[in-house]
Amino acid sequence: MTPNASLKNTSATERDNSADFRAIISNKIPLMDVRAPIEFEKGAFNHAINQPLMNNDERATVGLCYKNNGQEAAIKLGNALVAGESKARRLAQWQDFARAHPQGYLYCFRGGLRSQTVQRWLKESGVNYPLLIGGYKALRQFLLNELEQLALHPLMILAGNTGCGKTPFLAYCANSLDLEAAAGHRGSSFGGFVTSQSNQINFENKLAEQYTTGNYSLEQTLLLEDEGRLIGSVHLPESLRQAMTLAPIVVIEESLEYRLEHIYQEYIIKMSVEYVATYGVEQGFIAFSQYLEQGLFKVRKRLGTERYGKLKEIQSTALTQQKNGQLHYHLDWLSPLLSEYYDPMYQYQLGLKTERVIFRGNNTQCLAFCKEE
Repeated sequence: MTPNASLKNTSATERDNSADFRAIISNKIPLMDVRAPIEFEKGAFNHAINQPLMNNDERATVGLCYKNNGQEAAIKLGNALVAGESKARRLAQWQDFARAHPQGYLYCFRGGLRSQTVQRWLKESGVNYPLLIGGYKALRQFLLNELEQLALHPLMILAGNTGCGKTPFLAYCANSLDLEAAAGHRGSSFGGFVTSQSNQINFENKLAEQYTTGNYSLEQTLLLEDEGRLIGSVHLPESLRQAMTLAPIVVIEESLEYRLEHIYQEYIIKMSVEYVATYGVEQGFIAFSQYLEQGLFKVRKRLGTERYGKLKEIQSTALTQQKNGQLHYHLDWLSPLLSEYYDPMYQYQLGLKTERVIFRGNNTQCLAFCKEE
């Protein structure tokens, strides 16, 4: 019997006493988070939906009452704030979630008063639904422990010049983890997406969930893309970062033409479409233009004043031509940016790790090598 089947066939009471975090993560069990929205935004899990007992203002008010007057007064105030129509509306949402996801769990921060209150109100309405024992804090600690275990694996690092296709390469390897997907950022100055990047807690949670879902034996080698300490605004867990600095490296080598086309498709064609899909044609183009301009601005000091000025001018011309449907003019600034900036920088960084390089080749050759390892 699979873990998922086991969870589905146990009663609510039994599941209360046997919450299996690994099975919950691996089987993507739905979770109902009854914390306030502000707490959910600071840190959540991939398969959790926020259905709060109290909104942010109510939580703050009750918290202040608890601090000044104690638990009994805070509970009384909470019951007064969440009553009548507001209680009925929230109860209906909880009922809908429970009926749609009978195999799920509900939780608050520590599995305490808030989740117990929601569970009790649901039970009074005829719906039995289990608590996640220990709440958010316990599952978060489980995921942090998983990250520590991840760092104990033998690792292999995938390196290569910008545009060689490292991230797509990972999808062909069953033993890979995608750090950039967890971070919601591609690592470079142009690495952001239309949506906001993960915060540090959510990055760690997503990475740990990736790892847990893989169900890897501790002896299995894991493939990770070569990253610095920072991926956008988030940083690698220190234990993992240190392990990566000691791991052997496989280097993908592709021509400038190959890499330029990959970068053009990834950062110009796809990003332009995503901005327009999100904001509409006019505002989408403005937002896309700002994305490119800000990306170039971030590396101005390393480019130097003169080179930055030239590339900025070429980029501006390309954006003007894009309004006429001519996107290929972006190649005029992407090409020197790759050959004169990113390539020398990456080759310098890779040169510091030469003794760790165990294989070099194109995508096909590297894939064959990695699958043999």
